[in-house]
Amino acid sequence: MRSTTKLMKNWQFTGPDGKTTAVDLPHTWNNIDGQDGGNDYWRGTCIYKTQFTAPAFDKDTQQVWLQFEGVNASAKVTLNGVEVARHNGGYSTFRADVTALLADSNELIVEADNSKNDRVYPQKADFTFYGGIYRDVSLLVVNRNHIALDYLGGPGVQITPTVNGANADIEVKTWMEGDGEVEFSIYDAAGAEVLTGKGRDTTVTLEHPHLWDGVRDPYLYTCAVRLVLNGEVQDEVRQRFGVRSFSVDPKRGFFLNGRPYPLHGVSRHQDRKGLGNAITREMHDEDMQLIKELGANTIRLAHYQHDQYFYDLCDEAGMVVWAEIPYISEHMPNGRENTISQMKELIVQNYNHACIVCWGVSNEITISTKDNRDMRDNHHVLNDLCHEMDKTRLTTLACYAMCGPFNPVAHITDLVSWNLYLGWYVPGLFLNDLWMDFFHLCYPNRALGFSEYGAEGMPNLHSSHPRRGDHTEEYQAIYHEYMLRCFDRHKWLWATHVWNMYDFAADARDQGGEPGMNHKGLVTFDRKTKKDSFYIYKAWWSDEPFVHICSKRYADRTENEIEVKVYSNQKQVSLYVNGEKLAEQEGEHIFKFRVKLNGKTKVQAVAGDSIDDAVFRKVDAPNPDYKLTKKKSTSANWV
Repeated sequence: MRSTTKLMKNWQFTGPDGKTTAVDLPHTWNNIDGQDGGNDYWRGTCIYKTQFTAPAFDKDTQQVWLQFEGVNASAKVTLNGVEVARHNGGYSTFRADVTALLADSNELIVEADNSKNDRVYPQKADFTFYGGIYRDVSLLVVNRNHIALDYLGGPGVQITPTVNGANADIEVKTWMEGDGEVEFSIYDAAGAEVLTGKGRDTTVTLEHPHLWDGVRDPYLYTCAVRLVLNGEVQDEVRQRFGVRSFSVDPKRGFFLNGRPYPLHGVSRHQDRKGLGNAITREMHDEDMQLIKELGANTIRLAHYQHDQYFYDLCDEAGMVVWAEIPYISEHMPNGRENTISQMKELIVQNYNHACIVCWGVSNEITISTKDNRDMRDNHHVLNDLCHEMDKTRLTTLACYAMCGPFNPVAHITDLVSWNLYLGWYVPGLFLNDLWMDFFHLCYPNRALGFSEYGAEGMPNLHSSHPRRGDHTEEYQAIYHEYMLRCFDRHKWLWATHVWNMYDFAADARDQGGEPGMNHKGLVTFDRKTKKDSFYIYKAWWSDEPFVHICSKRYADRTENEIEVKVYSNQKQVSLYVNGEKLAEQEGEHIFKFRVKLNGKTKVQAVAGDSIDDAVFRKVDAPNPDYKLTKKKSTSANWV
């Protein structure tokens, strides 16, 4: 049976300065310079070395494979002086059979390269391309007869559940190396065996399956696939899967298991403050908990393949996922092969995840593409590839704002969504309604979604008269208040995804007084501060009772009377001022009260059992810390 040994400790890293230091994995060399602005973070080749003792294995009956789950962006791997792997694509798993090269003591060298080129995606985008070995490295010991490890970094097992009336047909397809017969068992969530089968490509019928039903009931089965020779199990792989059906109606939106299931959620980048993309499982867990608290039911995992662990979390939480490759911003004719290889790996490595309903082909590809004919041809190739490799899921892409409704790129995939920032980059929140209505009028049978929308919001910047471009927490909240009402007026949208759940690093940016960052997140980069806009979504989406006083960080006020805005998902909110009940309101989502200020004023909002407190102070002069200080910059935006 399989065994795994992690190789995460005691690496020697030779970095951009040529100096060698001791590091542990995960690791990136851009965790600081990729987040400080200036668009000058170091991109090139760095070297990782480690020594390890060979794991215990039988050379006659077993093999040892080296597995990398993420090296950005290209990797050259050498073991004991022999090159064993090259891989282009910084977000997917790759492996190499190293059995014949192992000695008692071994030297492993990885050259990680995130340098600029015209072959490997991404090269131009609004996020930092952190270089390094930022996910797990392992040694896998398997029997020479084993479920395949060399099929595009995938698990070697592909499970296709198809709902058929009251039952479900479960196709189990297995890739193998060596000798033996394939047998499998399917277990329910409690661990009871409910089905068995044999064969490398076999379909069995599961009667009255328990459906994977989104956040309401994310039920998962487990399929244990075994390779058996002469009655003995040689290898086993376990994969979870969910039984569900889904569809999209251009006039009625997304359907899950035959019922309307409006998709409202967020996009997510994986990086963290001071760590870059070298994050831990606990951080993935925290990200999911915050998304669940918000009440989202869908996540766009942008703009690349995320950690397998996070897809597992999405399965468990019932999140509907848009998964995509980093084919972004600019079509590179020399990068076509890389888009294909990254798409193949994305599909094969993530095929069994119940959460995924669509494969994202590209993002904002028309921003700076010069060869439009070649770009469109590559999109058709990718779209056809997705349908060939996976006949159960849809394809989609995200269009740039300047890519109009009539652009042929917007009509290649099964679904389409737009990245629109009307009301942020351009004035006029009402333009969102006009744009949706115009597209729907022109293409009533084309499913439309909003893949990105948002506004920058800094929790330290405030205004009683917020306006577009001021980066205040208040304007960001007003923007999102409008967008939620707008989407409620357009219930036929197939999905909406806030940009972004979290602030993230984009080293080319210099906005909001903090260079190197995109501040459109509902939560700050360090995950410590939920902005007011987080709570307006919670008011619309979450069933967990709460009440939240807005602008609590805007404590110093010059006005004699202020508006206190409260968000809640309860129908009634009472406001107390200095311990005395001021007023009680009935409403939905947003409650506004007028409060007189005299010195230090304590405010408390009560909604059912939920309570929130704030303190406001009457001051003579405006607090200068609340206003963005303009400064000279050559990189106000990444483009």
